[in-house]
Amino acid sequence: MPASSDVYSVYVGTYQPEGRDGLFHLRFDAVTGRLSQQSAVSSVTHASFLALHPTGGHLYAASEAPGGADGEICAFASDPLTGDLSPLNRRTAHGHSTCHVAVDSTGRCVLAANYGSPTVVMYPLQPDGSLGEVPVVVRHQGTSAHPRQTEPHPHSANIDPSNRFVYCPDLGIDKVMVYRLDTAAGTLTPSDPPFARTAPGAGPRHFAFHPTLPFAYVVNEIDSTVLAYRWDRSSGTLEALRAVTTLPAGFEGRSHCADIHVHPSGRFLYASNRGHDSIAVYRIDQTSGLPEPVGHEATQGKTPRNFALDPTGAFLLTANQGSDSIVVFRIDPATGQLQPTGEGARLPTPVCLKFRPTSGQRP
Repeated sequence: MPASSDVYSVYVGTYQPEGRDGLFHLRFDAVTGRLSQQSAVSSVTHASFLALHPTGGHLYAASEAPGGADGEICAFASDPLTGDLSPLNRRTAHGHSTCHVAVDSTGRCVLAANYGSPTVVMYPLQPDGSLGEVPVVVRHQGTSAHPRQTEPHPHSANIDPSNRFVYCPDLGIDKVMVYRLDTAAGTLTPSDPPFARTAPGAGPRHFAFHPTLPFAYVVNEIDSTVLAYRWDRSSGTLEALRAVTTLPAGFEGRSHCADIHVHPSGRFLYASNRGHDSIAVYRIDQTSGLPEPVGHEATQGKTPRNFALDPTGAFLLTANQGSDSIVVFRIDPATGQLQPTGEGARLPTPVCLKFRPTSGQRP
């Protein structure tokens, strides 16, 4: 796939029931910001999160499987020219309310977090991209201060750039659990120390690394904050620095954070608010790593569960679950602020967006 291509596949996971199209393939023009629909897959129920193989040739979907049943991880092959998907296989996630999936940078394993069980599972990947048979399952324990925190709730599994550590924010116990990853041996073992704390009642959810500096960030769902950490690349330890709110001063309504991303330049950070229905924009201090609030941009829809930055860093796309819309924003390269372009797409309950470069004509 040509690195210079300005056309990208965008895969969209949605909260659709069994029998309906739940995983969509769109195309995105990184010059015009235009989205167009290509195809859909009906074999995934509640596709809550998506992850791409490092080659771009395979996609993995977390199937949340509502109703208390165990979720699944579903593997797909991605056509190298068109980006269209074809099913490979699926495995149980060994837990229910499966909410996140990630692939390591060597393409040897896939991990998933189960919000309701509470477990994190890792499967080996076969040479053809399909899921292997023997998983590793780890279980979290504990409680915390908020009424929602009577048990653990692993919310994501995030692999560090060195491919040696996995960071799992757990909303139920106010900890980011840290594991050592050995893809050759197929093991996932507690690191030392085995976790980093957040404030009581914070509810850590998603996690992002700075692309070049030794910093990492967790977005806290319950108290609507972003917590910055100093990250030790060699030991994997996290040192908490400071938390900043994701909401504007004076806001008194109900809102919960969802997603977080660092701009490819490393200069800006973004977090989504569900309730306030906005993207919080921050400038990252390049010395301290601390996020400095810049402002907020309304998402032009309801319940922005997930959003994504295009690979060029020129656009941000929001998945507005509550209003069945994807909205495209242009990013100001000087300030990081967002400007709606008027482009977007209408899809039922979009909850996750993933980009993949593809060849071919512009949409």
